[in-house]
Amino acid sequence: MKVIFLKDVKGKGKKGEVKNVADGYAHNFLIKQGLAVEATNANVSSLEGQKKKQEKAAAEELEDAKKLKEVLDAITIELTAKAGEGGRLFGSITTKQVAEELQKKHGIKIDKRKMELDDAIRTLGHTKVPVKLHHEVTATLTVSVKEVK
Repeated sequence: MKVIFLKDVKGKGKKGEVKNVADGYAHNFLIKQGLAVEATNANVSSLEGQKKKQEKAAAEELEDAKKLKEVLDAITIELTAKAGEGGRLFGSITTKQVAEELQKKHGIKIDKRKMELDDAIRTLGHTKVPVKLHHEVTATLTVSVKEVK
């Protein structure tokens, strides 16, 4: 019997796949547990419709990420901190502070975990911070740290 998997089933198939399985296994386990449905013409066409919808949503998400990249590449976030001799900060500037400043000044909300800063900023001056917006799109945000007068 041909079935369309609604969820991943270990050793049998992944979500969205159409596979041939034993009739008893399909009726008594897969369909009863809600893991699969019978592969009728209507079910197959609705599956194709869902796949097209997901592809369209993924394409829109990629476009939004590209637009946001252009905006972020043009922005410079300015932060102030106390500094000692040689431009070393007392403490550091974290991605959380950068994300909060971006939200406050420009109204752009980005999760601090998307900012790929290896270590916190500990010096005065400009720092380029890579921001992963999408698995294909990475923007570069400029952070300017100035000394508190």
